[in-house]
Amino acid sequence: MLATTLSLPTLQDVRMLTGIDLAMMNTLSDTFRQSLELYVDIDPFTTKDPFEDQDDFDYYIIVDRTEPKRIVSLIAMKKDHLPQPSWDNILGNRLAKLSISKSDASILKSELMPKDTNNFYAYRLSGETSGLVMFAFQMCGRK
Repeated sequence: MLATTLSLPTLQDVRMLTGIDLAMMNTLSDTFRQSLELYVDIDPFTTKDPFEDQDDFDYYIIVDRTEPKRIVSLIAMKKDHLPQPSWDNILGNRLAKLSISKSDASILKSELMPKDTNNFYAYRLSGETSGLVMFAFQMCGRK
């Protein structure tokens, strides 16, 4: 059953994830990456994390609509960068893109990916870097 309202997962929600949740996040993130690659080019190597004081990004999380505490991906999109990929086509019916503050995105990232930096892949649209993306299959567990 789909959740009727989607809300951002809290740190407590993330800390309560089960092994089944983590397995689902892994599977969904792999599927999400395959879908995303139909619309953008993803660099093969990771780059530094985007959480600097002065940056030019809007932050989003991709969640499982059926269980929004399952974070599938963290995305930092360049502000006002056009064109944007067709997010409705990429996400399908199972996933949702939620806006999140930089500080909340950084907290969730550090909870799910304790590695300090170089967790994000750049993605390009029309040859230009449009943003950065991190997938749940990269996550090394929880703190």
